[in-house]
Amino acid sequence: MYFQSNLTYMTMKIGVLLSSFFLLIITATCNNQKVTSNMKLTGLIEAAGITSYQYGSHILRTDNETYALTSGKIDLTELEGQTYTIIAEKVEGYPIDGGPEYLKVIDIKD
Repeated sequence: MYFQSNLTYMTMKIGVLLSSFFLLIITATCNNQKVTSNMKLTGLIEAAGITSYQYGSHILRTDNETYALTSGKIDLTELEGQTYTIIAEKVEGYPIDGGPEYLKVIDIKD
């Protein structure tokens, strides 16, 4: 009787350890995120105003493209009407509704 209960205990312990191991592996592989390189663009920063695509607080107008902009750490309002070089990363899932690329500004160069 002791042998059977000890065997059951060991089987349960191995099952818990294996389950924990597989959960760890699944969690580690499910957290894969695309690593995108930063973009460096120069252009005129303007308030976005009312747009059909409805994302981005500002836009960057370069010589041949327009980009929708957002930033969590830089006040883009202070840069309106001026030409700057921005360092930005693409926001995943955009463009939508025929709008421009959506960029998150992470740094500004004069």
